[in-house]
Amino acid sequence: MGSPGRKPTVADEDILAVFRQASDPVLTTQEVSNELEIGHRGTFDRLKKLVEMDDLSMKKVGDTGAVWWYPAALRNKYQS
Repeated sequence: MGSPGRKPTVADEDILAVFRQASDPVLTTQEVSNELEIGHRGTFDRLKKLVEMDDLSMKKVGDTGAVWWYPAALRNKYQS
């Protein structure tokens, strides 16, 4: 039996592509959500999963905010 919840309709690679193509080095959840066909909460959950997998980095900002970025080592790997 699979895990509960809806099956992701956006691949992890699609999310990472948003960061690789962004002109800003740091993105908010809303900025990423605007580029994808998933809601704010779904985007947050997916970004958090990518942090747990060491594909992204995150820093909390204020009481409820967060910013996300593509780690420098990975950014350099894909820009070579």
